Amino acid sequence: MSAYEDLKRKIDSYEAEIGIIGLGYVGLPLAIEFCKAGYKVSGYDVSERKVELVNSGSSDVDDVPSDDVARFVSSGALKAHSTPDVLSKADILPICVPTPLSKTKDPDMTYIRRAADDIKKVLRPGHLVILESTTYPGTTQEELLPLFEETGLKVGEDFFLAFSPERVDPGNLRYTTKNTPKVVGGVTSNCLELTLAIYSKVIDTLVPVSSPMVAEMTKLYENTFRNINIGLTNEFAIICDKLEIDVWEVIDAAATKPFGFMKFTPGPGLGGHCIPIDPHYLSWKMRGLNYHTRFIDIAGDVNSNMPNYVVLKCMEVLNRFEKSLNGSSVLVLGISYKENISDIRESPALEIMKLLKEQGAKVVYNDPYVPSYIEGETREKICSIPLTAKLLQESDLTLILVAHSDYDYGFIVKNSQIVFDTRNATNGIVSDKLFRLGATR
Repeated sequence: MSAYEDLKRKIDSYEAEIGIIGLGYVGLPLAIEFCKAGYKVSGYDVSERKVELVNSGSSDVDDVPSDDVARFVSSGALKAHSTPDVLSKADILPICVPTPLSKTKDPDMTYIRRAADDIKKVLRPGHLVILESTTYPGTTQEELLPLFEETGLKVGEDFFLAFSPERVDPGNLRYTTKNTPKVVGGVTSNCLELTLAIYSKVIDTLVPVSSPMVAEMTKLYENTFRNINIGLTNEFAIICDKLEIDVWEVIDAAATKPFGFMKFTPGPGLGGHCIPIDPHYLSWKMRGLNYHTRFIDIAGDVNSNMPNYVVLKCMEVLNRFEKSLNGSSVLVLGISYKENISDIRESPALEIMKLLKEQGAKVVYNDPYVPSYIEGETREKICSIPLTAKLLQESDLTLILVAHSDYDYGFIVKNSQIVFDTRNATNGIVSDKLFRLGATR
């Protein structure tokens, strides 16, 4: 029996074992879906804390209930490991590791290469490796394939390799790992068919494409599309502010068009691991081909400058009440990168708080989803302050950076001295002390 036939048999009979590399926002939800489908899952993560957390039956991922983790750990379907030895026993190896940027905005391939090196050491006939981490077009075939072929094994015959980008949207209650269509590109037809076979057991809809590079480019196009459109709407917020027009009214009116328009809203900047980062992978790749990605770079400039613009507007709002930002107490509401989650990766709120402090403001924050965080430069633990009427009344400025649904915005506006809302969370509330991003009031 060929390696292809044997692995296909294992997949169809649910005998295939899954070895997921990385148990974060992508890997842990995927692990749970495989467990629900009836597969045995081993998770490998370099973080001892993460391994201990999972094996104790707990989850630190917003979209994965601890009850699910505890159930599958207890049944023996899920176990986390801190050494890569476990990968040799697994048949399917999804790579779900971080892909950050370097300080110069170049792709940092450290985690992918480390995972690939770990796999290479144990690679055997019948292994299917699926890269899920977002990366630049060509990574699967230019980085992983040559490394694995150094073992003497032949792709498509002995081992199998594919790229299938994660499409995780933390906090999205409608679209989860299971019901979000999944794009799949295999190095060979056998690679594609086996990847479709295993993912068909856990994902409702699969979208096969002709190559891993097409799949890689698809992921970058999705997030670059959002990056550019958010950049456009952020610039419109600035334009409308200067023209003394309410940008939120403009957007709502435009959204009534039933064709040719998709609604995007402005904010204090971009956050999360995907949208602010992924376009840089494409820009980096194209620089090597002597092409300048103009739209992408312009949108990036607009979005990355929004924190500075927010701080400028804070100054202007305080000036209206004859107050200076220097020496004022600023209460920040929400520091996660989007509403109703605890994820603070690349959150613009962190940059805004830093800029406010540099201007002499006394800054505290409240976030029901982020009880504390470690400040990047000082490594100081910063804690959320309980939100009370007294705190609001004593703060010179209340700055809404995230529109958490937990907040009572009527209560916030009523008790605050001044409110600057960057998310239109206070829409419908009328007050002389309330100001909104991109609006005259």
